[in-house]
Amino acid sequence: MKTQKYEIIPVKTGYIKPNESYNIIIDNAENLLEDGDYLVISETPIAIAQGRIVDEALVKPSYLATFLADIWSKYLWGYILGPLLRIKQRTIKNLRNLPPEARSHKEVVLKYYGLKHALKPASEAGIDLSNAPGTYVSLLPHEPQQVVEDIAQKISKNVAKEVVAIIIDTDATYEFLGMKFTSLPIAAEGINADFGIMGYLLGRFGRIIGPTPLAISKPQNMEKILEIAKVADDYQNQTEYSMKTVYDMGNTFDKEVDGITIEMLSSIEHTPAVIIRELKQ
Repeated sequence: MKTQKYEIIPVKTGYIKPNESYNIIIDNAENLLEDGDYLVISETPIAIAQGRIVDEALVKPSYLATFLADIWSKYLWGYILGPLLRIKQRTIKNLRNLPPEARSHKEVVLKYYGLKHALKPASEAGIDLSNAPGTYVSLLPHEPQQVVEDIAQKISKNVAKEVVAIIIDTDATYEFLGMKFTSLPIAAEGINADFGIMGYLLGRFGRIIGPTPLAISKPQNMEKILEIAKVADDYQNQTEYSMKTVYDMGNTFDKEVDGITIEMLSSIEHTPAVIIRELKQ
């Protein structure tokens, strides 16, 4: 696929299972890469490969987590703050229909990332409910900067191609009064991170630039990286088995989310990364 400025090449794999090496992404990308390419990798397969998953069915929610799910998110955001701040209608609908399991999810957010992230009504701290089996969720990757540097070095060593490896999260990067920021706990250098609920609120008054780069294998112009991240994310959203949300995952398999197994996830093709190549003008 090509745009006016870029060629986009998908890197396809099977489902990367928990604690399975992410080297399959490298192996399947190496013969497609050229010098100067950008290898843009989704954060979830990296986190799952690192074993950064939590079974929310085993988590007992606290009183605070119950309040955050049942009152704060479902009612205050679903019926008052959400419409007032003009968040997406789909998000408002989902908030109004939050299931009891949301209490355990809020507890996971509190445990790993703290209150300022749990106060977000949805998409808290980049925890991904999709692309993980059953009642599992995936946390953010551990040390993503080390991961992208490792990937770029292995590609250089294996096939002598010099590329820029990037890990991105679909949660937004915003710009307000010249400052780039995200509510996510981490982001690449050049983006202010860990704003939590304040970033989400401030973002209502700024503009959404696109998905958030978590790490870049070597220093780059941030405007260019943000543009490339958006191109990659837009392409991913068009793929046949795009599962950006937990609801998309349920629709893909026509099954309740807690019944989705690793075997089911392994039965479809996955695109954990895309190669972005600048076209010669």
